[in-house]
Amino acid sequence: MSTLGRTSVIFDLDGTLVDSEPNYFEAGRQTLAEQGITGFTWTEHERYVGISTRETVALWRERYGLRPPLDALLADMNRRYLELARAATHVYPEMRKFVELLAAEGVPTAVASGSAPAAIEAILTGTGLAAHLTTVVSADEVAHGKPAPDVFLEAARRLDADPADCVVLEDAAPGAAAAHAAGMRCIAVPYVAAQADDREFATAGLLLRGGQREFTAQTAYDWLTRSASAS
Repeated sequence: MSTLGRTSVIFDLDGTLVDSEPNYFEAGRQTLAEQGITGFTWTEHERYVGISTRETVALWRERYGLRPPLDALLADMNRRYLELARAATHVYPEMRKFVELLAAEGVPTAVASGSAPAAIEAILTGTGLAAHLTTVVSADEVAHGKPAPDVFLEAARRLDADPADCVVLEDAAPGAAAAHAAGMRCIAVPYVAAQADDREFATAGLLLRGGQREFTAQTAYDWLTRSASAS
């Protein structure tokens, strides 16, 4: 058994393992422009960081009065995103180190994401992370996306892990809320710096206010080790 005991680690994908938000922003901008909605900005995009693609598109449909069915808009958004993701997706170097460190220690790991299954697969395969992260759950596979705990609880089930033994890595407030609701500890690495004071992040066991600039594989591993020793 690993020095981390029964600990399992569940990673959010977008904004946590990889900097995919620029691709989601561009895919969303193109999707909305196709519907005659122009001028979609990065600031507006930040409102939707941390919730599933399906829920994001549903909110756009309501907000902008879009006429096509939700599934048609979602398919368009996912198609555009996949084209961008396959062309280039940046993995945060320290996150890659952390994944590799956990793999070397034999710690069970999973990905639980609001993205569509095809998008998750494309990113993990294209970045090489699929070699270590073989347990994957999409919000499309559960009843409710984040901030509901469903996606994390399903990941724990597939890992055959007690939720109390799971640690979630998250970049967004809805994800931190979902981890808390699932009864899991959380390492929070805020993608949007202005959201670091969000009350959902206050539930995190470790909050790195500086986001990815502050995150290191060793910092996270040391915290996990102390946390495992205390439990």
